[in-house]
Amino acid sequence: MSSAKPRHIAIYGKGGIGKSTTTSNISAALAEAGHRVIQIGCDPKSDSTTILRGGEDLPTVLDSLRDSGRPAIADVSATGFGGVLCIEAGGPVPGVGCAGRGINAAVDLLHELKLFEEFKPDYMLYDVLGDVVCGGFAVPIRNGIADSAFVVTSSDFMAIFAANNLFTAIAKYAPSGGARLGGVIANSIQTPYATALIDDFAAKTGTSVVGYVPRSLTVSQSELYGQTVIEAAPKSEQADVYRALARHIAGDHSTSIPKPLNAPALKDWAKQWGDRAFGVSERPLAEAL
Repeated sequence: MSSAKPRHIAIYGKGGIGKSTTTSNISAALAEAGHRVIQIGCDPKSDSTTILRGGEDLPTVLDSLRDSGRPAIADVSATGFGGVLCIEAGGPVPGVGCAGRGINAAVDLLHELKLFEEFKPDYMLYDVLGDVVCGGFAVPIRNGIADSAFVVTSSDFMAIFAANNLFTAIAKYAPSGGARLGGVIANSIQTPYATALIDDFAAKTGTSVVGYVPRSLTVSQSELYGQTVIEAAPKSEQADVYRALARHIAGDHSTSIPKPLNAPALKDWAKQWGDRAFGVSERPLAEAL
């Protein structure tokens, strides 16, 4: 199945939140459904596509540019599960340069080498670090590369904080042709209040949650095999969660421009949820205990 024009999807989230696991499982589910998929890891750790490739290493675009000047696509890509073409942008030598530079380099190289004409993908997924949206990491949403962006978050405050920062970047660039928000992916849902907390955050910022991914031992087991859940446990409920996300992304999903909270409003909102989550009333904590 190949469309005339590939759809470019950027998936952002705080480091360690599970965005690479989520992105790789979405890629695997899209491939399982018959789509041609390219996944580009845009994180200096260069581990975005690992579970699509059985845990094998992959030379990064930046390392290859430093070593050989102008690598071929075959030098910086590998075919993973379901035929997903995997590419890692990479990062600078530690302590030197901008970590976001790899994204610019990767995108420029892929255009120079006419990857889209050769591979003819239906979907391009960019897995992007979202702790700090510096100029490099903002490239997919800033330069009109991505058609839409999805933000992965958990109910942890630092993940919400990072998501709110990402909303600020999207709100800045979307009016001038940048990517609009496709929605929030609630990941690692475990505690009873997590779903309600993320739903409330989405409502406060004018966004919507497009999927809830429960914390699951199946994910951990699959990653120990160096595989996605789609490959390692295709009949599991967790695999169906990722398939539902893939169908949503593949469909004609709506997009919006988020309305991020300012710093005082975000802190007030978080405190209110701290009171709810731990059953503490408005009395001083010492009295409540």
